[in-house]
Amino acid sequence: MRLPLPLLLAALALPMLACEKKTASAAPSSEGSQVGAAQAGSATDTILIGEVGSLTGSEATFGISARNGIELALNEVNATGGVKGKKVAVRVYDSQGRPEEGAQAVTRLIAQDHVLAVLGEAASSVSMAMAEKAQAAKVPMITPTSTSPEVTKKGDFIFRVCFIDPFQGLVMAKFARENLKLDKVAVLTDNKSAFSVGLADVFNQKFKEFGGEVAANESYSKGDTDFRAQLTALKKVKPQAVFVPGYYTDVGIIARQAREVGLTVPLLGGDGWDSDKLFELGGSALEGSFFSNHYSPDNPDPRIQDFLKKYKQAYGAVPDSVAVLAYDAARLLVDGMRRAPDLSGPAIRDAIAATKNFPGVAGTVNLDANRDAVKEAVVLKVANGKAEFVTTVAP
Repeated sequence: MRLPLPLLLAALALPMLACEKKTASAAPSSEGSQVGAAQAGSATDTILIGEVGSLTGSEATFGISARNGIELALNEVNATGGVKGKKVAVRVYDSQGRPEEGAQAVTRLIAQDHVLAVLGEAASSVSMAMAEKAQAAKVPMITPTSTSPEVTKKGDFIFRVCFIDPFQGLVMAKFARENLKLDKVAVLTDNKSAFSVGLADVFNQKFKEFGGEVAANESYSKGDTDFRAQLTALKKVKPQAVFVPGYYTDVGIIARQAREVGLTVPLLGGDGWDSDKLFELGGSALEGSFFSNHYSPDNPDPRIQDFLKKYKQAYGAVPDSVAVLAYDAARLLVDGMRRAPDLSGPAIRDAIAATKNFPGVAGTVNLDANRDAVKEAVVLKVANGKAEFVTTVAP
């Protein structure tokens, strides 16, 4: 059952320097939550930013992970002096994973809460709806994980800290041809997802350019639960693998149903697979499959290992890529606000746009002329019920 619009997090009052363990699912209510600065603080000593994420709905793990990453980042920022002598707090609203909800939430953040900047969303379709509102109001917005190129095309106040679909599609097409030595693949796309369609388009193009054959393309729509007809059609062309650039909620079910209809080849995907729920939903049907992602907890890089330690201490879990990128997005925003000559929207925008060599946990961030992050991707293999690091692919 869906709760009334807009669905918002329960109010939280968290001391700045606290490091208490959080649970992964706070109950939402009809009021936005303010996290990161003591609620007793006045407007003059607090900088308020906004966050929109899918805290409920089919992709709820994305919103919860992003909320945790941002909260952790702001606790650290405030413990080290804040921004220009002020504490930073974030008002969090739930998008339910729906574009219309995201647009209404960001409108409320700007018009009623008067935030200086917005963080979110995870899904490209929701981020695009939000970006139109943020751009019109000239409020900087940074998405942690929306990889569709169309997101930042909404305007010059829109940024991201993740790589984009063309790069991710290229990575998996190249990996399929060069590492897995595949000659013939098929593609199954969510036709209601800008993310899924974007990855599928690039993968199709690049796999063919690399000399491979895309034997068939099938599609489904978000919310579908029976994929057997499409999978049976794909089985008939005898592919060596199937590229499924969807979200974990669908991919886990698709994997099980693929095995049911006798389609036993590996599945390939993108960062939308990244959730512990994927393995619960897909089980052993996912073994031997591969997907691209933004980071791997197996990477010995000190930046990653330090973040893992802090996140586990705070939340009792290994962070997924959404948590890592949300942490990076919040820190990059703060870095821009600290460098800006004042805290106006245009000044913050200009400072963020000038970002070079920012030391993110999920890789060093350089923003290009389109305000997209230029950075590495990793490829992971599903083995023994978890994702194992395989290789890194540079731009």
